[in-house]
Amino acid sequence: MFEQENRDNDTNFWISYADLMAGLLFVFILLIGAIVVKSIVLKANLDSKETSLNSSLENLLLRDAEVQKLKELLAKRAKELENNSKEILLFKEDLKLKTEEIVNLNNILLSNNTKIDNFSSKIIIMQTLLDESNSTIIDNNKIIKEYENRVLVLSNEVISKDDSLKLKDEKLLSLLQAIEDKETAHDKLIAKLQSQKAKIKSLTGIKIKIISELKKSLGDKVHIDPNSGSLRLSSSILFDKNSAVLKEKSKAELKKVFINYIGALISNNSIKTQLDRIVIEGHTDSDGAYLYNLNLSQKRAYAVMNYLLTLEFTKQNKIKPLLVASGRSYLDTIYDSKGKEDKYGSRRIEIKFRLKNDDAMNQIEKILDYE
Repeated sequence: MFEQENRDNDTNFWISYADLMAGLLFVFILLIGAIVVKSIVLKANLDSKETSLNSSLENLLLRDAEVQKLKELLAKRAKELENNSKEILLFKEDLKLKTEEIVNLNNILLSNNTKIDNFSSKIIIMQTLLDESNSTIIDNNKIIKEYENRVLVLSNEVISKDDSLKLKDEKLLSLLQAIEDKETAHDKLIAKLQSQKAKIKSLTGIKIKIISELKKSLGDKVHIDPNSGSLRLSSSILFDKNSAVLKEKSKAELKKVFINYIGALISNNSIKTQLDRIVIEGHTDSDGAYLYNLNLSQKRAYAVMNYLLTLEFTKQNKIKPLLVASGRSYLDTIYDSKGKEDKYGSRRIEIKFRLKNDDAMNQIEKILDYE
């Protein structure tokens, strides 16, 4: 009996315990559910506030952009106002100048009106003088008629002197004959002078003959100027820009053309005996100052001559006494067919020869060609 009561008590205890635990579990589940619902609600509120904040930020950014645009627009308007103020000042100055010009024009107009008045008075005076001249002309006509009568008398006297004039005509004929004889002698003298002129012309053509012989000797090896016989070398091949130092890679070609050119001159006895100088000239284009280009052209000519003096060919053929170098700056620039300067062609080194009688022959040619 007692054991049965103990069992019932134990059973009731565990049932009560189970009910308590079930109640606690339900409360716990309710608590968790409440927490979850609360978190969901809070998250939704946070998302809503975040969206609102983002929208507010975007609005603020848009307002900042608008404010910036307004600032830029205000700055632009301020600059425009400043420019307008300057233009107004300039307009005022122009208006002031134009007012002064109008005043000057009014003064000029007044001066011209005064001159016109003076001319009008002069015209009246001239008209008076013209009337007086007409009166004088009438008087002169009367005098002319009187002279006509006198001329008739004088013509009769002239007829009487015709006989004496015939004698003078015979003397005049003899004088004309003498003049014709002198003209014949003068024509013979002119013919003789023309013959001598032709002979001198043939002497002055010696340089042309030498150039022709030089071209035959060189053939296609070296191209020379057909008029002067000079050898032209581009400065851009021999030197760097604004430099007077000879390029190493150009020395071989310079040596080759120099030996061919000078060799053709000294190998021909008819040319060699006439040689006086071998001139190395530096030339520039017209860009830059004259003195700068003169200095550069001289230095380049000297650089070429110094190199040529080191050649064995120059020493063996004793060419050193013949060599001279000079700079011409842009005094002898080259022009194309349209009259425009050929700057590339103007920048050059020229090697040319001078004959012993060059100066004399040039003077003779000038005298013969002078009309």
